[in-house]
Amino acid sequence: MGASTELTHLQYSISVPSAMAIKANKFTPKALLSAPRRSIGIPNPEGSQLLYINNVYNFEDHERVQEIRVFDVRTSESKVVARHTELSDPQWLDNETIFMLEHITTDKANGIQLGETGILVGPVENFFENHYVAGIVPGPASSFKIKQAPDGSYAVAFVAKANPNDELTNPETLPHPHSSARIYDRLWVRHWDAWRTPRRSCIWYSSLRRDPSDLTTAGTPKLVLGRIVNALAGTVLESPIQPFGGVDHFDIHPTSGILFVAKDPVMNQALHTKCNVYFSPLSSFAESPQPEPVALTLPHGVEGSVTSPVWAPCGTKAAFLAMRQDGYEADRNRVLVVPDVRETRAVVHWVSDEEKSKKVELVDEPNVDGGRRRRQFWDRSPSTVVWSADGGTLFLSVEDEGRIRLFAVGAEVDKPGEVKALTDGSSILDVRVISSTTLFLSRSSLTDSSIFQFLELPEHIFTTVSSGSRNGSTFGLSPKQVSEIWFPGAEKDTLIHAWVIRPSTYNSQEKYPLAYLIHGGPQGAWTNAWSTRWNPAIFAEQGYITICPNPTGSTGYGQHLTDAITHQWGGLPYDDLVAGFDYIGEHMLDVDTDRAVGLGASYGGYMVNWIQGHPLGRRFRALVCHDGVFSMAGQLASEELYFPFHDLGGFPGSREARRNWSRWDPSQFVEHWATPQLVVHSELDYRLTVSEGLAAFNALQVRGVESRFVTFPDENHWVLKPENSLVWHHVVLNWINRYVGLPPLCEDEELFTFEEEKKEEAS
Repeated sequence: MGASTELTHLQYSISVPSAMAIKANKFTPKALLSAPRRSIGIPNPEGSQLLYINNVYNFEDHERVQEIRVFDVRTSESKVVARHTELSDPQWLDNETIFMLEHITTDKANGIQLGETGILVGPVENFFENHYVAGIVPGPASSFKIKQAPDGSYAVAFVAKANPNDELTNPETLPHPHSSARIYDRLWVRHWDAWRTPRRSCIWYSSLRRDPSDLTTAGTPKLVLGRIVNALAGTVLESPIQPFGGVDHFDIHPTSGILFVAKDPVMNQALHTKCNVYFSPLSSFAESPQPEPVALTLPHGVEGSVTSPVWAPCGTKAAFLAMRQDGYEADRNRVLVVPDVRETRAVVHWVSDEEKSKKVELVDEPNVDGGRRRRQFWDRSPSTVVWSADGGTLFLSVEDEGRIRLFAVGAEVDKPGEVKALTDGSSILDVRVISSTTLFLSRSSLTDSSIFQFLELPEHIFTTVSSGSRNGSTFGLSPKQVSEIWFPGAEKDTLIHAWVIRPSTYNSQEKYPLAYLIHGGPQGAWTNAWSTRWNPAIFAEQGYITICPNPTGSTGYGQHLTDAITHQWGGLPYDDLVAGFDYIGEHMLDVDTDRAVGLGASYGGYMVNWIQGHPLGRRFRALVCHDGVFSMAGQLASEELYFPFHDLGGFPGSREARRNWSRWDPSQFVEHWATPQLVVHSELDYRLTVSEGLAAFNALQVRGVESRFVTFPDENHWVLKPENSLVWHHVVLNWINRYVGLPPLCEDEELFTFEEEKKEEAS
C-alpha cells in the first residue's frame, strides 16, 4: 500500500491555465456545452484554499478532460492538482493534505484489479509526485465522507453496491450469464434508466490510521485503510436511495456512528415514498462486526420521504428533513431534530410547526426590492439542513420565489425565534461551515455558471472570491438581461411568478419573438440558477425574449400552490399559462406574441401536448415536446407508480379514478392538433417511456401536421452526453427559429445521423 503502488492514470501540469479564461464570441449551444463545468467548492478547514472539479468537453477531439484543481483564496490563483477522467471525490484531510478516488478502468499492476477504486493521499502542493495509495476498495465506490477522530485517525464511509451475500460488488468480476432474460414476480422491475438487479446500494465504513513503519517522502507516517465493513449487512435496507441519493442520504460522526435514510423495507418502492431514519452506533469506525441499525421513532403522521440526515458537532444531536404524506414526493419538507440519538426519538422543529411559528415574528430579509417582508407562517420546504459550528443554529437551503436561498433558525426545538433569510439573488448550491462566524457558499445564477463566496456573520458581509464565468461576461451575458414579472393566476388571489431573459443585444425599440418555456415536475420551478439543460439564455441569445413561468404546481411559493395541481394537471396550470400569455401580450410591448413558440420537458412536455389540443395551441407558431406524456394510460408503464396515483386520483381501477385520468389525457384531444411540433423522446427513459413520444409523433403525422421525431438510444429522461446535447440544441433551435423568422443555428445537413438518409438524398 506504499508509494510503489502508483496509479498511472494521474496526469499533472502546473502550466495549464483555467479554460475559463477563454471568452465565447456568442453564447451558443457549443459555447455552453464546451465551457468548463465547475463543481461546488470544498474549503480546507481554515478556508484558505478550495478544491473543486473542472470538466471540459472538446468537440474537436471529442474527448472530456477532467481536472482536480485548487483555488488559493488569498492570491486568486487556480492550479491543477491532477488531471484524469477517472478521478473523483477530492477532500481535505487537513489544511495542506488531500485525498481523492481513482476508479480503475484498465488492467493494473501491483494486485490492483479492473473495477476497483484506489484511495489516493498526498499534499495538495505537488500531489502528483508525492501521493500514495492509502487503500483499495475492491469495486466501484463513490460518495465518500471523512471525519477526523480525537485520536488522529479518520472515520470513513462511502457507497458501493453489495451482492446478495452482502459482499462488495465488482461488476468486472461478475459471471456473465448465457441468457439475457429478466424475470420478475412483483413491482419495481426498473428505475429511471436501469433494470433492477439483486445488487443494492450500501454504506460501507472503515478507518484511515497512521502506519509508523511506512513513511511519506516528508517523513510522516502514511495513512492506511483498515477493514471495510458493510453497515447494512444482514438487512434488506438500501441506502442511499437510488437513483439520485448520495452524500445527502447519510452522515457520519467519528465517535457516534452513522445516520442514514432508507425506504421502508416493508413497503413496495413503486407504490410508496415512506422512508425510515436509522442510527448505527459506532464508537470507532474500526469496529467489526457492524452494529445492527436502529430505526428512529418519528413523530405521529410523518409517513413520507426523508433526506439530509446530519449530525450536530457534539455527536449526540442530529437533524433531518421529512415529509408527512406517503406517496407524495412534493410534500413539504419539515425540519426534524433528534435531541439525543441514544433515545432514538425525533421531534418536529418549531419552524415546521404551523402553530408554533405563528406565534413569532417571521423576518425575511433582504427582499427582492430591498425592503423587509414579514410572513404569518413560514411555509417553505427546505432541501438541505446544516448545523452551525457551535450547534446553536440550523442553516436551511430553501427554494423561495424562484431562487434557492439560505435561511437561519435557532436549533432549539421548542424555542421559537427569528427566521432570517441570509441570501437573495443567485441560488445556493452548497453550504460549508468554516467557523462560528464564517460560511462558504457555492452559488449560481441564470447568467453565472459558478460563484464561490464567503459569508461573514453576524455582520452579513459577502465576499465573492471567484466567478466561474466572470459574472456572465465569459459568455457575453449580463445580469441586466434578467428580470421578473408577476401576473394574476387562475385561482382567486393567486399571483404567478415568471423569469424573463432578454437577448444581450436587446433594443427596447424592437419587438422579439416569445420563447415560452414550461418546466417539468410538475412540482418544480424555474430558479435563478445555471443549467446546461434548458438554459433560458440559450434561447434569448437566438433572438427571443424567453419567459419561464412558474404556474400552479410549482415549488417555492408555498405548499398550497404546489398542492393545487393535484387532480388538476390540465386545469389550473393550463389556465395560468393562458393568463401569462395574455399578460405578456397586454403589458410587454417588446414581445411579439404573434411569433411565439412553446417548449417543455417531462410534465412540460405533457403540457405541450395538452396545449396542442386546446385553444392556446393555436396561438403558437411551433411547439416542442421533450419526453412528455401523450396518453395517461401510458403512465402505468412508469416505474414510480405512486406519482401518477397521487396526482391523478389513484389506480385507474375505479370509475372515478378512470374519469380523472381520462379528463386530463392529451390523447383525448388529438382531433384539434394542428400546430407544427417537434417530439424528442429517448429510449432509456423509464419514467415516461419512449412509446409516449412515438405515439405523439404518429398522431401528428396521421393528421398531416408538420412534425419531426428525434430519439437518443443511449439517453434517459435527460439528454446528458455532450455530443447528443449539441444535436438536441441544434434540432430544437432550428425547429423553432424557422417558424418565427429567425435564421437557423446550423444547416439541416449537420443534423443527419443516419447514413440511409444521406444515401437516399444523394440518389
